[in-house]
Amino acid sequence: MLYYLINYINKIYDIPGIGVFEYISFRASLALMISLLISLFLGGYIIKILKKYQVDDQIRELGLKGENKKKGTPTMGGFIIIISILIPTILICKINNIYILLMVITTIWLGLIGFIDDYIKVFKKNKKGLAAKFKIIGQVILGCVVGSILHFHSDVLVKTSKSIDNLGNGLNTYVKSSITTIPFFKNNELNYSDLISFLINEPEKWSWIIFIPIVIFIISAVSNASNLTDGMDGLAPGISAIIGLVLALYAYVSSNLVFSDYLNIMFIPYSEELVIFMSSFVGSCIGFLWYNSYPAQIFMGDTGSLSIGGIIAVFSIAIRKELLIPIFCGVFFIESISVIIQVLYFKYSRKKFGKGKRIFLMSPLHHHFQLKGIHESKIVTRFWILAVILAILSFLILKLR
Repeated sequence: MLYYLINYINKIYDIPGIGVFEYISFRASLALMISLLISLFLGGYIIKILKKYQVDDQIRELGLKGENKKKGTPTMGGFIIIISILIPTILICKINNIYILLMVITTIWLGLIGFIDDYIKVFKKNKKGLAAKFKIIGQVILGCVVGSILHFHSDVLVKTSKSIDNLGNGLNTYVKSSITTIPFFKNNELNYSDLISFLINEPEKWSWIIFIPIVIFIISAVSNASNLTDGMDGLAPGISAIIGLVLALYAYVSSNLVFSDYLNIMFIPYSEELVIFMSSFVGSCIGFLWYNSYPAQIFMGDTGSLSIGGIIAVFSIAIRKELLIPIFCGVFFIESISVIIQVLYFKYSRKKFGKGKRIFLMSPLHHHFQLKGIHESKIVTRFWILAVILAILSFLILKLR
């Protein structure tokens, strides 16, 4: 809204210097600051409200050192993150941009699912929260919506390194295509339609058959991985902020014709507004850390963890970097894998030996280190460092082919 208002005022009065609002870098910086200030201001207020209505975390009974002391800490702090993302987005972005609409839908939808889950845990005193099948249904619905829009909407276009004419000259044309980025390869593009080309004629026309299920899988996997990682003070929001910086830079180079040509990556028209959205995301996560760092004054709950995971997933798909998720979301990936390994080995050993055995002392992985006697704040800091290393690696991949 603010973007359109300033443009309108500028057309009438031609105010010197107001044109800076057209620059993505300026609006992204402004969005980051606004989201940071909102989360800092709103955080204390929301904590007081949650304490007043006893919206406490009633499920901290893991028996781990220091965990029982956290029982009674307010939860549903994801509201702080969601509000801090949406307000700057609505104010500063071109709200009619298809990518921004997609991100707003994702934020609200998964935030709502997370809220229902937290509500059941807190007010219905049900530790299991929302049944897993309903979470999955919600994620599948979102995946279908996101996949359909990204595949069929007329504004979702790309200019790839393969957009050349018969003489080998680059064409300044943008096409609809189900192409994504493959790491480590020159001209690193994969067309999802190639995966079904041996089955049907005109595979490009039917690529949605494989694209939409892949979108559903990615959204479900990353949002649940974020949820699993949210088990220590400051762990999930800190890592999410680092991932957000990576995605913001990816979106910036992908939306800039000069940088995308230099880096030999896809140019994605209209995606520059995503830089502003992700800047709001980073600011909200950093602001939330003010209250969530050890010892936490508030937990984000599923309201926050599901939504930030979904945001990261949809954003990555929108800028065609979803196959890089295991790298820049490596901490989320490791946490999820630790749970899968633990469960599978426990079932296997129980079937074979009659008694279930565990590889880790406890999963997700951060609890394994906690049971080994490492202090929570040190585990969180080391996981942040690992996330930074993976972020740097994901940038190196752009030129390492």
